[in-house]
Amino acid sequence: MRNYIEEIYQNVQLQEGPTAIEQFLVHCYFQPGMPTKELVRKLMLPVPVATAIKKELIRAGALQATNGLACTEDGRAYTENVLGFGGLDRKLFDRLMQDEAAWKIELPELSQELRQILSRRPQANVQLDQAKCTAETSLRRAILCLRNHALVGKKILCVGDDDLVSVSLALLLKRLFPGKEVASGRIEVVDIDERFLQFITGVAKQHALPIRCHRADLRQPLPKKLHRQYDCFFTDPPYTLQGMSLFLSRGISGLQKRKGLPIFLSFAHKSPDFALRMQQQFVQAGVSVREVISHFNEYEGAQMLGGKGQMIVLATTEQTAPIVEHAFTEPLYTGEEARSQRLYRCQKCAHVSKVGAREQVATIEVLKSKGCPRCRHARFALIARRPSNRD
Repeated sequence: MRNYIEEIYQNVQLQEGPTAIEQFLVHCYFQPGMPTKELVRKLMLPVPVATAIKKELIRAGALQATNGLACTEDGRAYTENVLGFGGLDRKLFDRLMQDEAAWKIELPELSQELRQILSRRPQANVQLDQAKCTAETSLRRAILCLRNHALVGKKILCVGDDDLVSVSLALLLKRLFPGKEVASGRIEVVDIDERFLQFITGVAKQHALPIRCHRADLRQPLPKKLHRQYDCFFTDPPYTLQGMSLFLSRGISGLQKRKGLPIFLSFAHKSPDFALRMQQQFVQAGVSVREVISHFNEYEGAQMLGGKGQMIVLATTEQTAPIVEHAFTEPLYTGEEARSQRLYRCQKCAHVSKVGAREQVATIEVLKSKGCPRCRHARFALIARRPSNRD
């Protein structure tokens, strides 16, 4: 079957990326007869862009314009069989998409099932900065994925998963496609903690969920077999700047090379200065901020976090690339960071800079992005690592 999305994107090369074409077609599939103006409003596309997409989809034979826009027979087959919407419980899908709180009414059994599963998960390892989110938060992340058009028919990566988001995503898919033997989507997990990998694998087998687990130390590059495969990723990294940058980088290396792919980053609420450094890392990684949802995440017994955390939804661009591509040797977790100070010598002028959580420059990535304070060169050599002597 023809790949309408890629075919049209190659013809038009929209700045919005191929996801805009996909969402345009999917909306026409679910709401046939919708006027172009209404689609423009729903998708928040410029009128010339929407017009170009419409013309190309009609020319390709996926859409027809009679009393509004609707899928042709080929367009419907493509949406169901290639994009993965065949067998969908459309009423449930519509309610979840139209009302972000509808899951509380529509999915009580799923919520209860998830609470029971999460109650049995392994204890959090604070040395790995693990802080288990509540079952409600885990499910809300899955709903957010659905509402961002990143669940049905997609391949999703969880970069670390002590929150069992993989299970929530898979259970939601199963509920959306009752009776379908082959899941409309795939979820994969990469984590260093064998306890959680074994637990998730056991849950997946018990409930016939489309989840695959991979053990990996994210200080090392993501395994090659996981590169450039995924349509989105979730991560709730260590709450240090370098932890965020590392997990973000590993997730990016797993994404397909496409514009507009969503990244779901959970992180603690931080000071304005820390938030600025985070945003500088986003710029360096070439990702844009699509949405920031305060107090989205709730954690069990996480007093240090105030029990709450934010959800940051990012999107890939033409410039998206990992900040950290090689092995990572810096302090990563909160406990490591607080104890360590590193000295870096500029390879051009030999100026020595202090790097650490309690210094003006927190990580080597920040130092590289700013450049040497004397000559602005961006290459440094580590010359010493020692415990921080500040209170």
